[in-house]
Amino acid sequence: MDMPRRESPPPQTIAIVGGGFSGTVLALKLSGADPSLDILLIERDRRLGRGLAYGACGPEHLLNVPVSRMELGLTPSFAAFLDDHREALADAIAEAGGDLTAAFVPRALFGDYLQARIEAAVAAGTIRAVKGEAVAVEPGARATIVLADGRRLAADRVVLATGNLPPASPFRAEEAVVDSRFYVPDPWAADAFDGLDPDAPVLLVGAGLTMVDIALKLAAEGHRGLMLATSRRGLAPRSHRHGGAWTAQPLHTGLSPRALMGALRAQIDEATAADVPWQRVFDAARPVVASVWSGWSLKQRRQFLRHLRTRWDVHRHRMAPRIGAALQALLDSGQLRVAPGRLRRFEADAAGIAAELVAPHGAAQSVRAARIINCTGPRSDFGRIEIPLVADLRRRGLLRPDPLGLGLDTDDCAMVGQGGTPSAWLYALGPLTRPAWWEVTAVPEIAVQADRLVKVLTHPEEAVATPLSDAFIDLGAGI
Repeated sequence: MDMPRRESPPPQTIAIVGGGFSGTVLALKLSGADPSLDILLIERDRRLGRGLAYGACGPEHLLNVPVSRMELGLTPSFAAFLDDHREALADAIAEAGGDLTAAFVPRALFGDYLQARIEAAVAAGTIRAVKGEAVAVEPGARATIVLADGRRLAADRVVLATGNLPPASPFRAEEAVVDSRFYVPDPWAADAFDGLDPDAPVLLVGAGLTMVDIALKLAAEGHRGLMLATSRRGLAPRSHRHGGAWTAQPLHTGLSPRALMGALRAQIDEATAADVPWQRVFDAARPVVASVWSGWSLKQRRQFLRHLRTRWDVHRHRMAPRIGAALQALLDSGQLRVAPGRLRRFEADAAGIAAELVAPHGAAQSVRAARIINCTGPRSDFGRIEIPLVADLRRRGLLRPDPLGLGLDTDDCAMVGQGGTPSAWLYALGPLTRPAWWEVTAVPEIAVQADRLVKVLTHPEEAVATPLSDAFIDLGAGI
């Protein structure tokens, strides 16, 4: 007598919304951990794996960390992939003393590497690429992801990996600059520099790494006019420096924000006296940043963001040495100026925009620009963002913006809804989860976070007892 054949259960479908770095890494790691999974990678752009960071860049833009810190545990490794590019990387390798793994290479090459890995997985059928924009997620026995073109995709688990968003406007809605044709709200827009006279003055609002990228891009494209970068404090990023070692851990849980910075300054003084670059002190502190942040109260986090964040950022998030040298050359030539202050009293005419730049001590100067470019960094105030998917999830109560405007509330990647309960099927990865960990925007941290989420999605019965911040500590010191 023939026994009835037992039907095998259908494969679990995991939908990842966002095909940039975070989503691509998670998809690749998931497919490697469990080949039976049906993995959907939903991305509206034509190219997978690159996102904003590794897609909207030119040859003048370098990674802000060396090759060794960009490794993801994939085969081939990033360093092995770069072996075919050694001739073109001669300057970078020479700068690193002949060590490719210590070199700062063009960002576009890392984009090439990720794109090649994900395209190979799609071609092999282990990951399904879905080209489209997710505009809604409907909960149910299985979630339904609704795309802008009307398609509806079913999934057992959904992961938001949308990465960094374009910057928010630094201007009030009623100010004349907002609707002017001379204002560029997104510095990476394809038409940002269209029609710009090479000799015309440009105003860059923001003085961080985005400003550095745009200033170098303008210079590489032949711009000769003055570039004035302004921010509240007028502090530009510092450069990496090779050499030296520092093993002390100046940041530990229990320190207030001011005590933390005081401890750091004391360590830097000790390092300087020992002829060790101050950069090594920040590198030694990196593994415990998430633990310190997660131990602070909301009041302490707000204090840090208001009074100390800018100084932390310019020392912690640094430029490759050659980028620092190129920026210094622009400053030395006078083509680029960086000034503290705030802008007000905008007046637009047929040739550009005039404004006042008010310095911290109250003195004002008139400035004029043929283009004002918003370089203030990624937007993260999800309580106000009206992107269709975000607005839909917010309306359904499936997401909860954090009170500091840094991203979304999560519990070890599980999305926390309006009621305060972590979701059993909706997750977030990468910069979206910044409120819990503060620094989860760089490759090493996101890769560790992706590894942890892979375990949750593939072996949900195995509870993860240790906090994610402990996994960051296991990364060890580094840049």
